[in-house]
Amino acid sequence: MTAKRFSGHLVTYILLIIGAITMLLPFFWMLSTAFKSGFEAIQTPPAWLPKKLLWTNWVNAWNAAPFAQYLINSVVVSVLTTLGQIITSIMAAFAFAKMNFRGKNVLFMVLLATMMVPGEMLIIPNFVTLSQMSLVNTYGALIIPWLASFFAVFTLRQSFAQVPDQLYYAAKLDGASDWRFLWQILVPNAKSAITAIGLLQIIGSWNSFMWPLIVTNSEKMRTLPVGLQAFSTDTSIKYPELMAASTFVILPMVILYILLNKYVVAGISNGGLKG
Repeated sequence: MTAKRFSGHLVTYILLIIGAITMLLPFFWMLSTAFKSGFEAIQTPPAWLPKKLLWTNWVNAWNAAPFAQYLINSVVVSVLTTLGQIITSIMAAFAFAKMNFRGKNVLFMVLLATMMVPGEMLIIPNFVTLSQMSLVNTYGALIIPWLASFFAVFTLRQSFAQVPDQLYYAAKLDGASDWRFLWQILVPNAKSAITAIGLLQIIGSWNSFMWPLIVTNSEKMRTLPVGLQAFSTDTSIKYPELMAASTFVILPMVILYILLNKYVVAGISNGGLKG
């Protein structure tokens, strides 16, 4: 290895290490604060490590609010929205990738343009619509608006489009229906993209705060991120308990991402960049 190449690799590794430390530092601080006393959490200069590990912070955090109910709500909402989004995206992507119908390209471009609309602009219209349907403070309000995503449709369309049309026509000549071709040929070939979409959606749904806060008004229907408000009052914030609760809120998604992150990279790169 030449000196120039070695220097290039060294700079790359140094930058990657700096980036990794920058990304991991907030998580380290959160975990460290979860074991601190109230004074250690706010003292100046900051204490990087607690003098004594206070495990009671975790017990107090769990008992501060009905987190068991919040956990159930988060699981139900995340699973159902993810399954619904995957199913609707698969069928829509198949229609745009393989089927021919009048106005297909125009409709695709119109839906593609909706990706440029900030999500915040849809909060009020969605809330008004759900209010008129008497769905506020129900699972329907937390699930229905997220059962479809054109980003997912676009990504899967790109994956489905990579399958040659000749294979589709051959399957039709052999008597296979569109439904059978979709689920037996296209879906297995796009499993990386589907897994990536599902993982991104379940993480987004699990971490969602603004929408559940707006459409729920009782503890019975709130999700884990909204439940973290229990540690903030008008006079103070209980930082150790808040950090402990934040840790067990994000831990399931961290583990899930670590196990499936290769599918995110493969699915997005194969589905979104190739055509």
